Amino acid sequence: MHKSIIAAAIAVVGFNSAAIADGLTVGVSWSNFQEERWKTDEAAMKSAIEANGDTYISADAQNSAAKQLTDVEALIAQGADALIILSVDKDAVGPAIDAAAGEGIPVVGYDRLIEDDRAFYLTFDNKGVGAIIAQSVMAEQPTGNYAIIKGDKGDPNALFLLEGMMEVIGDAVAAGDITIVGESFTDGWKPDNAQKNMEQILTANNNMVDAVLAENDGMAGGAIAALAAQGLDVPVGGQDGDQAALNRVARGTQTVSVWKDARQLGAAAGNIAAALASGTALDAIDGAVKWSGGANGVEMNAIFLAPTPITKDNINVVIDAGQITKEKVCEGAMDGVPGC
Repeated sequence: MHKSIIAAAIAVVGFNSAAIADGLTVGVSWSNFQEERWKTDEAAMKSAIEANGDTYISADAQNSAAKQLTDVEALIAQGADALIILSVDKDAVGPAIDAAAGEGIPVVGYDRLIEDDRAFYLTFDNKGVGAIIAQSVMAEQPTGNYAIIKGDKGDPNALFLLEGMMEVIGDAVAAGDITIVGESFTDGWKPDNAQKNMEQILTANNNMVDAVLAENDGMAGGAIAALAAQGLDVPVGGQDGDQAALNRVARGTQTVSVWKDARQLGAAAGNIAAALASGTALDAIDGAVKWSGGANGVEMNAIFLAPTPITKDNINVVIDAGQITKEKVCEGAMDGVPGC
């Protein structure tokens, strides 16, 4: 399965736009711009859409599932030929898919699963991301008390990431080598909520926490703030390649940030949306695979891109890629960090 995922990733990055009609309008419904990576995704997506001779229109749902539905209706009214949706809530987004289908408008579910076979699913291998976070932290702290800071319970990615983490640490948990002393969903993936969750876990365990698995970088930052307030410095993993997190990796306060190159995902979404609007079938998209790993087992047409773990040993990768400047990532960096 993973070989086909990687092959799909390679195929979609070099997507052939020869069969794509010019003059389309691609509407994008963003859940929010709370995480800085969505702005990077948006820039890549807009560039790909405009490079195809198409028009980019968008709306920001501001983390409101109700607003997202009205946003999608507005994008349809503005003449969108295809929709890309970063969903706020996996269950609440259904009427938006119904509205698009009623108008014959194809939908790309962006990064977060919309478990409806009328939508194309484009994301990174989030289960694999969870596994990388756990592998990186476990390499630093193979035993002891673990806390898990999960994302929003309405986002399927929170469960995919957890599945990947548990595949790595599950045997050690069963053997009693690792004890999960706290595990909390975090409303809206918000760092301040993550900090509160971490504070509660620390209080409940008299600060006896040896490692933290956080499901994104913003929440890792919140957890690290809670730990620091108690004078604790333990391995913490996250994901997204946020600039603040990459600097924490260079400083040594965060163990890993799994970088999902948003430029690849955004560009792929723009190209796939245009191809679908031009009449390409869901299962005829270059690199598409069949996947049914969602909660309801719905068979989807999907593409999964491969992520890259960033640690203190390969910070230079994100500098070379232009994800972050040397000045930002290397401020206060430990000695010997590559690229600093």
